[in-house]
Amino acid sequence: MVDADQTFVIVGGGLAGAKAAETLRAEGFTGRVILICDERDHPYERPPLSKGYLLGKEERDSVFVHEPAWYAQAEIELHLGQIVVDIDREARAVRLGDGTVVQYDKLLLATGAEPRRLDIPGTDLAGVHHLRRLAHAERLRGVLTSLGRDNGHLVIAGAGWIGLEVAAAAREYGAEVTVVEPLPTPLHSVLGPELGQLFADLHREHGVRFHFGRRLTGITGQDGVVLAARTDDGEEHPAHDVLAAIGAAPRTALAEAAGLTIADRAHGGGIAVDASLRTSDPDIYAAGDVASALHPLFGFPVRVEHWANALNGGPAAARAMLGQEVTYDRVPYFFSDQYDVGLEYSGWAPPGTYDEVVIRGDAGKRQFIAFWLADGRVLAGMNVNVWDVTEPIQRLIRSRARVGPEALSDPSVPLESLAG
Repeated sequence: MVDADQTFVIVGGGLAGAKAAETLRAEGFTGRVILICDERDHPYERPPLSKGYLLGKEERDSVFVHEPAWYAQAEIELHLGQIVVDIDREARAVRLGDGTVVQYDKLLLATGAEPRRLDIPGTDLAGVHHLRRLAHAERLRGVLTSLGRDNGHLVIAGAGWIGLEVAAAAREYGAEVTVVEPLPTPLHSVLGPELGQLFADLHREHGVRFHFGRRLTGITGQDGVVLAARTDDGEEHPAHDVLAAIGAAPRTALAEAAGLTIADRAHGGGIAVDASLRTSDPDIYAAGDVASALHPLFGFPVRVEHWANALNGGPAAARAMLGQEVTYDRVPYFFSDQYDVGLEYSGWAPPGTYDEVVIRGDAGKRQFIAFWLADGRVLAGMNVNVWDVTEPIQRLIRSRARVGPEALSDPSVPLESLAG
């Protein structure tokens, strides 16, 4: 039972934390809700940072989860620009950076992830960037504008989703772009080589230069300004700016210091939670990028860094904190936009987990659905410039039905008929 005398604390001011706070009120919780954000901006969504906002097609205010006035109206105690430095599990309290101690009855950790850093000479130069926060996107938007105007060069370390979306944005601004990636194709660790090559071709058609099988070894500059980026084959690439897009690491330090169980790297390395998003401490929950959640559909923990996981995971954790029966079993989902290509991906099929990729449609025209299969069962599906198929794709994944490649590849066979 939950009553008005209880205090629920949420650490992390991203989408997961903001939606958790919203859900607590929507479900009728009348106690104190305290939302602690280490940024000075109100909680915001991250996809626009590498998409519409970065491209100048969306205004700054459009990224925020709620209007600033909403928090006071909903009686959410919002602490902006504050960090939590310690969790005292025995006392059920958190200590803030300014020394304030806040008691909790239930605690939600939605601390997110942070960009991995390049460990090479030259990363202290002013022209080296990351993209994770709104302030990063604001700065990078100005950089891309200048590079486009002056025909400047951007070198991107990493050909994952962020690297490719920024590459597309930079080319739309008119900047020269070089992408350095140690794996043989873009998105290799997500899509495998079969579909990764498609994205290499897409970006090359738009003038992006790739160096696969290479790593950055240093960034050179003068008077604090970037001049070039060097790769491990000894080549120097002209650069006015460098973006490190080599992935993100879950922000688990607070949880680790508190003695909470952390998942191993094979399962994402985040805070280990069960299917109700509860940690090894029954009064502490975790959601969003930082959580490695035991997924009932797959039977093992997964950590998902995408928008939909924060959107849905925050509310699920909030309901669990209220004592409701919760099983968080949503099929992982994300989307991307690059040039004139839009896509949605549902499921979980890293390289090594599947034995076949089946295409329905015309991959050459970039209008198709790809399916990743293991033992005849669909693990994941990606629709590229094909819309309104996410629901049947996810139903097919959930069904665990064996489907022949002929039926999967045949556009005349309705997807809805394949789930059994």
